[in-house]
Amino acid sequence: MTTLSYDPTHCTLCPRRCGADRTQAKGRCRMPDAPVVARAALHHWEEPPLSGTQGAGTVFFSGCSLGCVFCQNDSISQNDFGKAISVARLREIFFELIAAGAHNIDLVNPTHYAHVVAQALEDPLPVPVVWNSGGYDRVETLAALEGKIQIYLPDYKYTDPDTARRYAGAADYPETARAAIREMVRQTGPYQLDENGILTRGVILRHLLLPGGLNQAKEVMDWVAETFPPHTILFSLMSQYTPWGKAADSPPLDRRLRKSEIRAAEAYFTNLGLDGFTQGVEAAQAEYIPTFDLTGV
Repeated sequence: MTTLSYDPTHCTLCPRRCGADRTQAKGRCRMPDAPVVARAALHHWEEPPLSGTQGAGTVFFSGCSLGCVFCQNDSISQNDFGKAISVARLREIFFELIAAGAHNIDLVNPTHYAHVVAQALEDPLPVPVVWNSGGYDRVETLAALEGKIQIYLPDYKYTDPDTARRYAGAADYPETARAAIREMVRQTGPYQLDENGILTRGVILRHLLLPGGLNQAKEVMDWVAETFPPHTILFSLMSQYTPWGKAADSPPLDRRLRKSEIRAAEAYFTNLGLDGFTQGVEAAQAEYIPTFDLTGV
């Protein structure tokens, strides 16, 4: 396993490799060296093998190194709401969620806190740990976490550099995400479910269908089908898009999905025979966005 390379005065954890001094809370993620968390609670709206009957134990980190214009969690990812805590307190939160019945510990947007995750997981937990990221991860950083993460839950948001540049200022996103996802699958191998249908190991790859993005969604699904043998990963086609944040300034993101777009994407998913999940149109509601109020922190 690779050793995690992290200098708090010159951070290169994420693909931006901005060299920020995290002791001064500078850099693309705008976050300090210590973890900043906005919410820690059982979450019942992840994919079924993660939420199960008792919920995923979600821990939402503040800040983000990607910064998509339509982010529904922008109050924490871009406006930096949250509370600074110690690594010891973070591990306490893990066990509080486990005591509450969490099937797993679901680390939401942990990319810029890989060094914290490594410290907090020096001793294994009794439940799987989920790395829930935007897919914009460095292979070297992921490799250094091997053995600590049992489940990867990345997005594959954009398939072309122009779209990634326009919506996230990250033209390198497509190649970076593909490399990261391959590394995640290398680490976990084919997905594994227990006798109750709960995921114990593996990768769930998410794609959020965007307005006008049907062809992109098809490209993502084609890549999955062409890259991985059948039954290797689970694919989650998400239809929960709601115009949010700066989306009003980026047509066609300023509208909701059309039912025809959702139906066409779901049909393509079915025809490819991918293992995984689709969302109903009812998921495109603000009520499905968690309340960030320092619950559990």
